[in-house]
Amino acid sequence: MRHFPETAPLANFRAPRSRFIPEKLFLALLLYFFASSMCAIAQTESQPLSPPAPQVEEAKELSELASHDEPTTLRVNVKLVLVRAVVYEAQGHAVGNLRKEDFQVFDRGKPQVISQFEVEQPGAVAAKARQSSENAGNVPAAETSVTPSTSSMPERYIAYLFDDIHLEFGDLARVREAAERHFSKLRPTDRAAIFTTSGRTILDFTDDRAKLHDTLLRLQPSPINSNSFTNICPEISYYQADLIVNKKDPDARQVALDQAQQCGPIAWGANVPPRPLGNAGGLVDALAEEVLSAGQHESRVSLLSLEDVLRGISTKPGQREIVLISPGFLIPQLEYDYDEVVDRALRSQVVISTVDGRGLYVILPYGDASHQLPATPDGGMFGASAPPLNETQLAISAAHAQSDLLITLAEDTGGSYFQNSNDFDEGLRRAAETPEYYYVLAFTPQNLKLDGSFHTLKVTLKNPQKMTLQARRGYYAPKGFADPEQAAKQEIEDEMFSQEELHQLPVKLHTQFFKSSDADAKLIVLAHVDVQHLRFRKAEGRNNNVLTCVSALFNRNGNFVQGMEKVVTMHLKDETLEHKLASGITLKTSFDVKPGSYLVRLVVRDSEGQMMSAENGTVEIR
Repeated sequence: MRHFPETAPLANFRAPRSRFIPEKLFLALLLYFFASSMCAIAQTESQPLSPPAPQVEEAKELSELASHDEPTTLRVNVKLVLVRAVVYEAQGHAVGNLRKEDFQVFDRGKPQVISQFEVEQPGAVAAKARQSSENAGNVPAAETSVTPSTSSMPERYIAYLFDDIHLEFGDLARVREAAERHFSKLRPTDRAAIFTTSGRTILDFTDDRAKLHDTLLRLQPSPINSNSFTNICPEISYYQADLIVNKKDPDARQVALDQAQQCGPIAWGANVPPRPLGNAGGLVDALAEEVLSAGQHESRVSLLSLEDVLRGISTKPGQREIVLISPGFLIPQLEYDYDEVVDRALRSQVVISTVDGRGLYVILPYGDASHQLPATPDGGMFGASAPPLNETQLAISAAHAQSDLLITLAEDTGGSYFQNSNDFDEGLRRAAETPEYYYVLAFTPQNLKLDGSFHTLKVTLKNPQKMTLQARRGYYAPKGFADPEQAAKQEIEDEMFSQEELHQLPVKLHTQFFKSSDADAKLIVLAHVDVQHLRFRKAEGRNNNVLTCVSALFNRNGNFVQGMEKVVTMHLKDETLEHKLASGITLKTSFDVKPGSYLVRLVVRDSEGQMMSAENGTVEIR
């Protein structure tokens, strides 16, 4: 007894190709998860290409599996905090044999119950995907799946994000030269992409070394406010402006006032006439406001660029990493946005490593030759005394704050950070190598207030044994509960574009393909589900559950090709569940494709148990 109704393809879905497409991706994904259709019972795993229509006597049984076009109501935990931890031994190698019982997690000093625990080995899942997918039986009309060679399918995706908004020309030139040498050493199974925070230079994932070379040559600094606050006296940095405006720091304001007394009229902006001192305090405050606004705009653009790159790489079916090359930037009043970036990276299994593009640097006590210092009445550069030490302290604190962002971003996501060295060859090499093992811990905070406040996290080992631990430092509480249905759909989406395999449900993936001509083929994805081992909700004598099955294809560069979703609503009688479905059900999805190499991703989720299974397979159609 077989019934295979039509399934709506995700015709409009495309993986993002640049930082300018997140809105399109969102709309496509929305359409993706609202497109659903019926899938029903198949007692065997051998499927003919054009199955017969169901007979009339099947109607009673089919009524127990109803289809609908409305979104399924799914439930999911409202707030599950994810923490990625990397443990190193004394020699610097990652440790991979620890258990949940070895860890302790503290939220604002209070111990938490670790509800989920996983040991992950980056790249291991991609290696499994290279193995041949099993076939659903010996079907004469179908050719069997063939495992592609290791050079045809990617294992690792690395997005190199150059912060051209904040990098100065000399620093960017040195990093660019090192990147040229670094790209020449990429493995055949690596795919690299180049992005910039300004969005002016973009190259999607590729293994074409010539394209990578040409794109590197186009990199150049692209500051947003390059001419707005140059040669200004007093010179107020973004860091100092934040102290003056947001933190009401009197010392930082006094430094600016002391400088202003030596400046004469305050002038800023190329076309703005000098403003007489008069009320020096008011003018300093106004200048600080303008510097703060400009700095926040640059930081916001840089953070959004990182988020866009993260969204794009999250759709790649393999080991995924972002390497951010930047001098660092400040994010006052953007901390909540930063935390959402970290959350997405953890959910999507993306590691972010950072390279400080400033290299080896020192803070000169009185600035460098590019900073014009005010002349004193006797005509000397500094007069009888040097400028106050507070200016140097501000510069040092600002430099450390920029470094802190790079360090925290790497530690929060399980990546590495490289700083205070001009050996960018070594820096890029380290950044591109993820830890061999890392741990994902999850807990549900108790009595969590929806106030958006920051929660400090501390992860420790009960028995350190000369080991060091790197983990997320904190998170921000949500400002409101997410819609459970949308949260569940997001969970499926994240898993579809993930690299991991899950086996929480009794699901097996099989593939077949049929070539109708040298240029066209039909690829069939079969998901066999042992329904007797699902969790059902008993109501009115029926066993109720809803299965959401998502199948997706990716090409050899990891770009999304096609995807389909099936929703099966089950209202099964005990007799049907125990006898007629003893061998399970098989969900069938067909794709019209061209010859080539494909990675198949299958995700199945049930609504009652809130469990998921995800499997990878590869198919090469010659």
